[in-house]
Parts: sequence; C-alpha cells; structure tokens
Amino acid sequence: MLLSLGKRRAFDQVVRAYSSDLYRFAYWLCGDRFVAEDVVQEAFVRAWQRWDQLRDKATPKPWLLTIVRREHARLYERKRFDYVDDAPEDLAIAADHDPLEMFELEQVIGNLPLSLREPFLLQTLGGFSCAEIAEQLETTEGAIMVRLTRARQALRGLMGESDRPRKRGTQ
Repeated sequence: MLLSLGKRRAFDQVVRAYSSDLYRFAYWLCGDRFVAEDVVQEAFVRAWQRWDQLRDKATPKPWLLTIVRREHARLYERKRFDYVDDAPEDLAIAADHDPLEMFELEQVIGNLPLSLREPFLLQTLGGFSCAEIAEQLETTEGAIMVRLTRARQALRGLMGESDRPRKRGTQ
C-alpha cells in the first residue's frame, strides 16, 4: 500500500510537470486540440501501466514523448478521424504575436514532412539535444542532425519565398 502511494505521488508530479509539454507536442503532430488531448490521455494511461519499466525516474520526459509519438501513430493504425479546419481567428495564438504570422508559421511547419517536422519540434518545443532526439526516434544522431538541417533549410525556403525582395528586371 505504501509503495503504491509513493508510486502514485511520483506519477502525479510527472503528470503535472509534463502534461502541457506533451499536449503541445501532440497538437503539433495531429493539428487538432481534441485529438491531442486524447493522445496525451492515452499516453498517460500507458505510462501509468508501465511506470515500473521507466529506467530513469529523474528524467521521464523523453520516455513520455516517445509514448505520445507512438500513441499518435496508433490513431492511424486503428481508424481515420474526420478533421474540421478551424478558422485562423479560432486558433489559440499568443497575444504578443501577429495572429496572421503565427498562422502562416504553423502552416509552413505543418507542411514539413513528418520525418523533418518531428525532430524539429522535439528540438524547438521540447528543448532536446540531437542525441536525445535520436534515442527517442530510434535512429542515429547524425541522421537527426541531417533532418534538422533539412527542416531549417526547408523552412527558410518556404518563409523566404514571400519575404524575399524581387531582383530588378524580374517579375
């Protein structure tokens, strides 16, 4: 009984500490807030069931993000959801940014292939190193570095197309 109480407290602390990070990652993966909430909920259920298998209880975030990524993949194994596009004004966007620019940035990032978007978001939103991302995505650190470079190049290209001034004589 005492052991399960300690386990429950430790898990509750982890849920409180990382639920917002997991939600942001899930939202970037699927683009739907309700699906993201479901993915995070399922991830926490799986994490609770396998809590004893966590090797390093001091750093559960990479383990939890891996569970979220796998739960997101399971959605597409089981069934397809009907998605509804939200209007830009309905999106929850930080008030200190231009909503149109934030929407455009989300669209550009969303257009990246998943193989580039996933490591990019893990690094920018999650703050993970290349080695940690490689471990989570079960690949090499070199492959992650290449993916991050390609993601940044693609983003520069996509963002720069609309901002780049035209040369004289071209239209």
